[in-house]
Amino acid sequence: MSDQLIGVTGATGQLGGRVARRLAALGVRQKLLVRDVARAPQLPGAEAGVAPFADGDACRAALAGLDTVLMVSASETPDRVAQHRTFIDAAAAAGVRHLVYISFFGAAPDATFTLARDHWATEQHIRAAGLPATFLRDNLYADFLPMLAGADRVIRGPAGDGRVAAVAQDDIADAAVAVLRDPGAHAGRTYDLTGPEALTLGEIAAIVGAEYHAETIEEAYASRASYGAPGWQVDAWVSTYTAIAAGELAGVTTDISDLTGRPATSVADLLA
Repeated sequence: MSDQLIGVTGATGQLGGRVARRLAALGVRQKLLVRDVARAPQLPGAEAGVAPFADGDACRAALAGLDTVLMVSASETPDRVAQHRTFIDAAAAAGVRHLVYISFFGAAPDATFTLARDHWATEQHIRAAGLPATFLRDNLYADFLPMLAGADRVIRGPAGDGRVAAVAQDDIADAAVAVLRDPGAHAGRTYDLTGPEALTLGEIAAIVGAEYHAETIEEAYASRASYGAPGWQVDAWVSTYTAIAAGELAGVTTDISDLTGRPATSVADLLA
């Protein structure tokens, strides 16, 4: 570990904010890379810089002088991969030495979960840019599981009896901090960050005080049509469940405990 200056994107959000607060508590120097410096958290040892992913010039200027950067993926939009590529190219041009990218479990060009394909494309561009990197492939966020239930306390989706090894955001943040503080030890590595067990949505529903209704794919699209969301977004929503049904989110690893030195948090413990 060195006295390097670490860049943190997404510091105004849930995951990036967790990482930034942990680094500050450890006395680590950091630069918060945000779209609006007025919204950046006020943390000891932290400065802020404007770095919208889609603005290559701004990103290059904000990234100058940074050794290691945490890249939290951009908000879900049709052009997210293009934004990521712009940011990655800026990081390479600015001389960033190590990029830690928050990816997704099972990222692949043919992943059932459509947004996991975006993460695969991003990983590939990082490799092509020649940046030393570490990929943290998170499973679904356990923190968001209660939000799957509707107002009637029913979780609906075409997940069948598939299982998901959902992971707590605090665990992801702790793992990210471990990598950021000693990036050289993790260069070229990909970590699959999961919870300690894989649960069905029926089991998750019982934990959050809800019920689970296994929809067909046709029912899933019909039940979400009323939101008026664009097709790509509805595809992403539905494919979250079909990826579970396909078994693509069921793998359980020890990567959280290996990186943090403590067991991953169970869904029951997190939501208790």
